[in-house]
Order: sequence, then C-alpha cells, then structure tokens
Amino acid sequence: MDLGTLFEFAVNRFPDKTAIVEDHRRFTYHEFNQQINKLAFSLQQKGVEKGDRVVIILKNRLEMVALYWAVQKIGAVFTPINFRLSTEEVAYCVNNADAKAVIYEPSSQDAALSGEYAHKPLLISVLGAAGADVTYEQLLNHDQENFNRPSIQFDDPCLMLYTSGTTGKPKGVPRSHKNEYSAAVAHIIQNQYVLHEGTLGVMPLYHTMGMRSLLSMAFINGKLVMIPDNDNLKMLTALEKEEITCVYLVPTIIHDLLHHKDFSKFNLQKLRKIGYAGASMTTELTKDVYKKLKPDVFVNHYGSTEVYTFSICSYLDKKPGCAGKPGFHQQLRLVTPDPEGYSTPDDLVPQGTPGEIIVNIDSIEAFQGYWNRPDANQKAIRNGWYFTGDMGVLDEDGDLYVVGRVDDMIISGGENIHPLEVEDVITSHPEVLETAVVGVPDERFGEKVVAFVVTRNNNLTAAELDQHCKASGSLANFKRPRDYHFVSEIPKSPVGKILRRKLKENYETYTSKEESVS
Repeated sequence: MDLGTLFEFAVNRFPDKTAIVEDHRRFTYHEFNQQINKLAFSLQQKGVEKGDRVVIILKNRLEMVALYWAVQKIGAVFTPINFRLSTEEVAYCVNNADAKAVIYEPSSQDAALSGEYAHKPLLISVLGAAGADVTYEQLLNHDQENFNRPSIQFDDPCLMLYTSGTTGKPKGVPRSHKNEYSAAVAHIIQNQYVLHEGTLGVMPLYHTMGMRSLLSMAFINGKLVMIPDNDNLKMLTALEKEEITCVYLVPTIIHDLLHHKDFSKFNLQKLRKIGYAGASMTTELTKDVYKKLKPDVFVNHYGSTEVYTFSICSYLDKKPGCAGKPGFHQQLRLVTPDPEGYSTPDDLVPQGTPGEIIVNIDSIEAFQGYWNRPDANQKAIRNGWYFTGDMGVLDEDGDLYVVGRVDDMIISGGENIHPLEVEDVITSHPEVLETAVVGVPDERFGEKVVAFVVTRNNNLTAAELDQHCKASGSLANFKRPRDYHFVSEIPKSPVGKILRRKLKENYETYTSKEESVS
C-alpha cells in the first residue's frame, strides 16, 4: 500500500471536505487531487521516474504539499531541505542525493542556482523565481491527469529527510512508504485524532514533525492550514478563523503563542488537542498550556527523524516534562553513555541512573540506515538498536525523562550535571521567560555551569536568581550556575531546538549584563 493510493482513498471518501488552505486559497480533496495529478503527469513528462530524488527548497506553502503528493504518486523520493541553507549546503545535499530535480522559490533562488552540481538537475521554480527550466505554473497548465502509475512496494523509499548536521555534514535519512504510513497511524492514535480534525501546517516540511501533520490530516480527511512564514499573529488568527482542533508544535512556538501580546483576544476553544516534540518543555510552560488552553489531550512526543516515535506521555498534568512510555510501535532501553560509540544494547544502567536512550529498529516506523553513510550507520546502529545520543532516566514507574544530549552533559568537579534539570528550576522563577544552561571550560572544575537567561522585565539580578535556585530544594549546590548571562534571546534552530553548541562557542562574546556568583 503506497501513500499516493492512500491519499486517493481519502479523496474518494470525502471529496468535498476541505483539504488545504493558505491565505485566500482553499481546495477540497477533489480539487486538490486534480492539481496533484497534473503535477504527477508533468513531472513524468520531464523525466522524473520512480526512485528519483526530488529536492524541494520551499517554505511551508500549498505548492510544497501538492508536490509531495505528486512525487508519491509517481514513486519518486520527496527530498525536502531547509530553505535557509547556504549555496554550499544546498549543493552538498543535491549532490549527495544525486537529485533528478530541484524545486525552489525566491527565498532559496540564489542558493539553488549558484551551486556546483555533479550532474545538472531539472530546475523547477515556484512563485516566479528566476532561472528555471520550467515553472510550477507551467507544470499545471494543462488538462492531462492520466500519469503512468508505476508499481510501488511498501518498502520502497518515498521520503528522504536530512538531519541538521550540527556535528558535521547533514545525513540523509531514507524512509519507506511503510515507515511513513506506520508513523502517521501512530501519530493519529497517540494524539487521539478523529475524522476531520484541522491543524496548522507550521512545522517545516523538511522536518519529521511537519511530515506527521501532513500525512495524519490526509488519512483522516482533515484540514491542513499552511502558514509559510513563522508569524505568531497569523497562527493565532488561523487557529480562531479556521477553528483548528489540534496542533503539533515545538515548545518554542507554543511559548511564543501563549505569550503573544494579543493572545487573550482570540477564541481558541476549538483547540482541544495539543502535541509537542523537538525539544523539552519546562514545567512552567506545561502549567501555562493547561491554564490558558485547557486541552482535552496534551501529549509530549519524543522521537527522531530516523525512527519517529521513541516514547509518548499524555499525563503531563501529573508529570510535567515526562516523556512517558515507549510509543505504539516501540521498545526502548537506557545504556551506559559512551560518546565514542563503544557501548552495546546490553550495557543497561540501573533504574534511576541516567543513561543513553536506545530504541529497537525492528519497529516498522524505523529507518534502516543513512543514505551512503556507512560510518554513521556503524556509530548509530548496533545489534538492531538505534543509539539516539540522548540521555534519559527512568523513574520508579518506568516513565522516561529526557535530560539532555550525551555531548551536552556537563561534568563539573567529576559530577554529571544535565542542563534540563537546572533549566527547570531557573524557569520556575516568575521573572524568567526562558533559559539555556551549558558547561564551559573551567581551570578548577573542568567545566562550570553557566546559565543564559531571558527575563520578562529586565530587572532580575544573578544574586536573586541564585537565591531562587538555593531555595528550590531540588538543585544540589554543585549544579547551581556559577555565571549568569542576561541576554535578549536564546539561539535556536529553525525547529526551535536550543543551540547549546553556539552558546558555548561564543561564550566570550556574551558580555552584556554578565554576573557571576560564588
């Protein structure tokens, strides 16, 4: 069963239900399917065949979703990359994927056209971008919908996502129709979706979270409301106007929506189901979600591009920040952390002891290896288990808490300190908007704990914040920050992950309102 066929099942079930919305444009499943079939026909006419990689460098817009389904129907491999990438980064991904076609828009035009490619791809432009062999509009400018449907198997690749590449070149993650189908089904079950939900198409479609929203809505004949630019006011407006019922977002976006100056003006009563992933959520933000949105379903989803689900937690009112139990298709373990990659799936840590989280890749959600990267496979996949690089701990109920990355762990005076436990205490102060904790070199302790803090009113001192940490009763003395840097913002990736590496690398440049404590 391939994804293109499953989309057509949805079209046949409810052809007149709204499938997709972007600003003034609105299409039913039947109308959208007609456009998709025209694109599929045209792509085949331009030489795109089953198995070919099609690199997409677009924002989250309607055209990108239409291209996704067209690529699925002809058995090609949808390969989206971040539209913010540099010329060199785009060229690397295109060459690494050996792409047959590259589709770009004005925001990614320069990077797409300036790259040095091993083999010239077919260049397709969207929204009037220059330099293309053919435009998106030309692909649609005909009445032919009868493309040649190839034989597509469940294990054939349909999607390739590139990891962020924070520690080297991005790695391609090929995923099959089976992987994507099972991940979508798990997403529907784990978030308790029902027919005709509506969600925001905000999370980038070059990211696994964006893919989950796209596919799950199609399978339940839901409505996908695209918002190309990360505009909080547009999101709030769409949540109310389109009567959005569910969202799947990173904590950063949820935080920004709840703290928008006009938040209270919007009626968001239809929004009953909230899922988050991509980063940990503080206890204070968790409480804020319950207070301001009162969701019926509130789920922390912990996973990755490679596997999708590791674990889920739907009782965040009882255990804020908890990652919960293994997902619908999953099994996980905690093993002795080893950044050099020598630990095995049998090196289990005792309950209550932090360890590296590993997951079983026999799961039908799980990839089977990186694209042309045997070196990465050797480090990440061992004896049928995927080593996530994340640190976690299991509580007395067997519930998982993610406490950071193996390489984010701070070792100060021989003691292991995980940034998230410190951040949770700091953000419980009413004057703190957000924080990020890192370890920086220290002559005496090896590393010292440093906190970067964004305040609400810019009148908080390090002494006051340090006293708050002391009074919390939940933070050992050696875990308290020794330096506080009060900053205007915390650097994050496009999907909202804190860039701790950037904070550490640029530590010396953070000189504004720096305070140390003893």
